[in-house]
This record gives sequence, structure tokens and C-alpha cells, in this order.
Amino acid sequence: MASDPSALSGPLKSQLEGDPDMAELVGMFVGDLPQRIDAVARALDERRADDLKRITHQLRGSSASYGFPSIGSVAGRIEDSLHELGSSNGADLSSLKATVDELINLCKRATLA
Repeated sequence: MASDPSALSGPLKSQLEGDPDMAELVGMFVGDLPQRIDAVARALDERRADDLKRITHQLRGSSASYGFPSIGSVAGRIEDSLHELGSSNGADLSSLKATVDELINLCKRATLA
């Protein structure tokens, strides 16, 4: 039986987890991830490309600062794809579903750490 690639596969820990000066900031970033996950999923479902682009741009920029470069990398792929598609609100964003699912999975894994 094939495994579901969107399934959680354990906690994703910040590369800064051993830095006591960053612990509170990393905690705040991780604490905000559930709202961002919901916003990303809603933007995709409701075909709001502008919102999806804004949220992924923010994640792309902030995640590396908090020790989660893999989240930033996937968010960047989504943002870049949206630029290439020239998508506007109401556009068919179904081609991004797998990458959005990957981003959501990484964010959920970060909340488990």
C-alpha cells in the first residue's frame, strides 16, 4: 500500500531550537502556523491567488529566520508558480494543490515539535 505523501512524518524542529535567545520568537512563529495553514487552505479552495501569494511570500521570508528553511523553500515554490501563472483571483489553482499540501504538512509538523 502506497503511503500518503501529505501525511505527517514526525515533528519538524527549528534549526534554532538550541538558541535560548530565539526560543520565544520561534515559539511565536510556530504558534501562528495554525492560522496560516487555515489561510493557505482557504485561499486555495476559494481561488484567491492574491491572498495565497501574499501568505506564501510572508512564509518564504520569515520561516528561514526562525529556523525552518524547508517551509520557506516550499512556500517559495508556490509563490514562484503563482508569478509564472500570472494568476489572479478566481483562477484555477488546482495545479498548486500538491505543493500547497506539502507546505501545510510541513507547517503541521512544525507545530508538533
